[in-house]
Amino acid sequence: MLWTPTAQDYLWQFQRLLPRGRVWQRGWGTLQAEALLTLMPTWVRLHIRADDLLTDAFPCSTVELLPEWEATLGLPDPCVQPPLTTIQQRTGAVCAKFVARGGASYEYFIHLAASLGFQIEIETYKPFRTGSSAAGDPLCSEAWAFAWRVVIDGNVGTITYFRTGASSAGEPLAAWGAQALQCAIEATAPANTTIIWAYAIDSSIWDAGMSIWDQGDSIWDRGVIATP
Repeated sequence: MLWTPTAQDYLWQFQRLLPRGRVWQRGWGTLQAEALLTLMPTWVRLHIRADDLLTDAFPCSTVELLPEWEATLGLPDPCVQPPLTTIQQRTGAVCAKFVARGGASYEYFIHLAASLGFQIEIETYKPFRTGSSAAGDPLCSEAWAFAWRVVIDGNVGTITYFRTGASSAGEPLAAWGAQALQCAIEATAPANTTIIWAYAIDSSIWDAGMSIWDQGDSIWDRGVIATP
């Protein structure tokens, strides 16, 4: 955490730079000190603004330099189309574009999703083979070796809430959607693979697994809904 000086701190430093002599008093309580103290808040404001620049110089925490970072990284791009309605969403897009260095591992795509504010799991499939597969295993063909499923946690990351200090006046209290995540992963996924998208949800948002119609056995209560 950066240290924020006070006007008195700057007065002490300023007095140390004064010429030597009987008329140049150090310390407090003199008319000279009171006169100099009226100038010190300006230096405190400059100090704070310099500290803010350190934050804005990093893309994942930028606020005032957000337009410059977006222009530098070529945003919005096909995966980040306007309107992005909140500063948090725009900063998240900048951060994701900045840290994306390419890759084909599961860890890379999980990290890419996290940089966009999403929590995901990746599931893979394997062809059914006599001798290595067991009874009850899915009867997957060879083509399933090139398919993988991305399960998005529907309760974490898909909703951006208004936050004091990170949002600005006029922004909605909540914004959501996973289109940016799907586009980002599909744009970097190996070309020979097929992605199956799914959303994991907390069943309690429907009926807490206590539906009187299905004894808690509906697809809503199983916690995973796959997109068509």
